[in-house]
Amino acid sequence: MKQQFLTFAACLWASVTAFSQPTYEFRGAWIATVDNIDWPSKGNFNTALQKAEFIAQLDMHKRNGLNAMIVQIRPATDAFYPSPHEPWSEWLTGKQGKAPSPYYDPLQFMIEETHKRGMEFHAWCNPYRAEFLIGKSSIAANHVTKLHPDWFLAYGGKRYFDPGNKEAQEFVVKVIRDVVHRYAVDAIHFDDYFYPYRIAGKEFPDNKSFAKYGNGLDKEDWRRSNVDSIIVKLAKAIKEENKYCRFGISPFGVWRNQRDDPEGSATTAGQTNYDDLYADILLWLENGWIDYVAPQLYWEFGHKAAPYEVLLDWWSKHTYGRHCYIGLAPYRANSNAIWRDKSLLPRQIAALRTYPEIQGAIYFSSTSFVRNPNGWSDSLRLNYYKEPALIPGMSWIDSLRPVSPSVKSFTVVDSSTFDITVVKSALEKRNLRSFKAYLSADTTEAFINFYSVKLIDTKPGGDSCVFRIQLPADKRYAGIYLTTLDEQGNESLPYADWPVPLRFEKLENEAWIVR
Repeated sequence: MKQQFLTFAACLWASVTAFSQPTYEFRGAWIATVDNIDWPSKGNFNTALQKAEFIAQLDMHKRNGLNAMIVQIRPATDAFYPSPHEPWSEWLTGKQGKAPSPYYDPLQFMIEETHKRGMEFHAWCNPYRAEFLIGKSSIAANHVTKLHPDWFLAYGGKRYFDPGNKEAQEFVVKVIRDVVHRYAVDAIHFDDYFYPYRIAGKEFPDNKSFAKYGNGLDKEDWRRSNVDSIIVKLAKAIKEENKYCRFGISPFGVWRNQRDDPEGSATTAGQTNYDDLYADILLWLENGWIDYVAPQLYWEFGHKAAPYEVLLDWWSKHTYGRHCYIGLAPYRANSNAIWRDKSLLPRQIAALRTYPEIQGAIYFSSTSFVRNPNGWSDSLRLNYYKEPALIPGMSWIDSLRPVSPSVKSFTVVDSSTFDITVVKSALEKRNLRSFKAYLSADTTEAFINFYSVKLIDTKPGGDSCVFRIQLPADKRYAGIYLTTLDEQGNESLPYADWPVPLRFEKLENEAWIVR
């Protein structure tokens, strides 16, 4: 058994390194709800049409080979779900605090539809934005800015939580804890808006809370400590509610410039995470407070201030063993001569795949793909994501593989088709996300690593499922591998009653049997 496992592991490594399309790769898209950027479309307050729009986006991304959706459920201290703490979002119903009619729970609906397609659902929340446009946004009477106006500061025409206010921090943590407690989200995802981006000539007006809580620190270190503290509190709350729920951050693409810190990147960005947004991403990664980072590298190769290739290399060297998914920018397609280059996005994908420390990509944003800009939807569907990929597992959360499934029965449908009933092993006590079937048509009788063969079907998890298998014309070399996937993205070894995949024998009456 030990030798068989070592052979399996060696084959796995060979398959990952030898093929251009990784077996494990995070492939996500951001679905932005703020100001109706992606969903629902502006002015669409009809429940049925909202559902249809969301499903259409999911199906588009499924065709393009994506396996995760990062959906904004809390764009401005409001909710795309029935929250006990925050009002319904104006971008869902047209008026903040107004429930959908006919009523539905958009978050529950989105999770179910996303999972039904074998994709992960990451709940994207903006941490501190409270009023999108002061004086123009719809604000409900029970909005927290009305209940606790002293928690908030106005800056650049928007209203933000004061990150230095401890009560405000606890409120944000309470909101996130509630989401993880009540919904089967695969991750909580925060974007880059901690302290707001600087506005030239205007200082963020937090002198009052600095005087109260500064405790002898200089203001910049104090601001960073405020952001550090809420990240720690959020990480703790998320894992207390669901130890398997991941916590990811999508920061601005530059941590610090090298001119300001020898550990920084060879860039000349005008603003940085550390110095302007007060987000010390590397500290969070190093201490294991977050599970993944998704830096927004929305620049091209050779960019004057922030070259894509420089930052890709820099982030690959600063993951501290956590996952890193690169944020890419199809929304910039055709915005200038450089972004009219059809090869740009494919070259960026190819480049990130050369780094083993980088586990995938996330695209901003969802509807950018609708019109197939520069043929990039086709590039994903027909080339770079032609073969499906599994979400990479996180060993620090759960490194244990689920138990291989068992086969209950085979039913012949016709000379080239059969149904196979697969059941969860009696030894497996955890919930399963899915069952998977792979087909091999290799022309040898040798054991083949199932990761290098073609995934042909995925069924929702549970206690059992039935796969309908269509065999290739030459059945002599057809092989079926059956696996399970747990809720953390870990995949079992193949169904292992045989040391080789399920094979097929021809009988005298032209029928085929499994042996």
